[in-house]
Amino acid sequence: MNDKTLGINGLGRIGKLTLWHHVARGFFDRIVINLGREVGPNLDAVCQAIETDSTYGSMHRFLFGVNAAPCVRIVDREAGELQVAKTRVTVLQRQRNPKDIPWRANGVNVVVDATGAFCDPTLPLDHAKGALRGHLGGGARVVLNSAAFKVKGERKIPDDAVTLIYGINHHAFDPSKHAVLSAASCTTTALAHMVKPVFDSLDASSVLTASMSTVHAVTNSQSVLDSVPKAGAKDLRKSRSVLNSIILTSTNAANALEQVIPEVSGIGFMADSVRIPTPTLSLIILNLTFQAPSGSNQPAVDRARLNEIYRQYAEQTQLMHYSERQNVPADVTGLRAAVSLEACETHTRTGFIAVDLAQLGDLDPSLRKQLPATLHVPVTHAKIFGWYDNEYGSYTNMLGDLTEHVHKSID
Repeated sequence: MNDKTLGINGLGRIGKLTLWHHVARGFFDRIVINLGREVGPNLDAVCQAIETDSTYGSMHRFLFGVNAAPCVRIVDREAGELQVAKTRVTVLQRQRNPKDIPWRANGVNVVVDATGAFCDPTLPLDHAKGALRGHLGGGARVVLNSAAFKVKGERKIPDDAVTLIYGINHHAFDPSKHAVLSAASCTTTALAHMVKPVFDSLDASSVLTASMSTVHAVTNSQSVLDSVPKAGAKDLRKSRSVLNSIILTSTNAANALEQVIPEVSGIGFMADSVRIPTPTLSLIILNLTFQAPSGSNQPAVDRARLNEIYRQYAEQTQLMHYSERQNVPADVTGLRAAVSLEACETHTRTGFIAVDLAQLGDLDPSLRKQLPATLHVPVTHAKIFGWYDNEYGSYTNMLGDLTEHVHKSID
């Protein structure tokens, strides 16, 4: 087969929206979707699942405009062949274990695994419960996981596995070396695009502390109504109803960020998540503390300077949306950008931190005699806000950009 064919494993939120993205983009001539099970009474149920969406509406209207007609039709019911707009789509419903999916027979070199079930790149391809690496056994040359890697125990990430975020470090992909990729998470993707321009424009060593909170839309890992936690579950709030709860939980965004922006590792970045009952659109609240310049000839890190850094980044990369309007989630849902910078809410404040030198046990005694007992160090606190559509607008589009880059690189 000479056509460009993409494999997608799973038709959940990211799987379906990845299909939408590539149907609209038109880079791939054919897409093979593996469901791993029967869906509804017949293939028509699969078509309906593809065509409709409770968050974004009908696919044809969302992608092609309000006057567009439905664009999913069955070409060969027995073979699971569909025509979705101008893209040929093959639906596989038999094999659940990645190693058994016939990617090679279908001419698939690149697979996006959107199941969320296979996140450990250290497991062998023939693992009894299935493994991300199993897609390679099925014939794929590269597999992209639409989630962060999760490795249990002390095992290290293999040399052929790497975390990549488009626009941050996607050029680190080496087709002669890498076969198992993570596209990180939606939150890490947005966060990386908020941190990178600051680190590129200002000395990263001037950042004293950094933390992030994401006010995050619900996901399918939560319970619609209250349920009994599974055995061994540590996050008991996730078993509470998403319909009427604000749920404090954790996020791996800080650890994943270090993999794509190594300078972060020296700061001690902290991150947490607050789940709220909305279907999509999340908000990052980024807190940075800078050592303020003491000389009058050094430019201060203030609101105007930070916003100008972001404005230029948005203009140069076209991967960030810079807005000085007062937005709400509906204003940026579906927006094609890694993150939408809410510039009107950028705030900075400079003050002093009193450092008690008696607490610095390793300070040279001769130097201690020359200094006062307490040093007053000027610091600038910055609070920066960024919206991101954790489903289609931000994450799926960045994943799509990365997927095309990987496919072009292995041709």
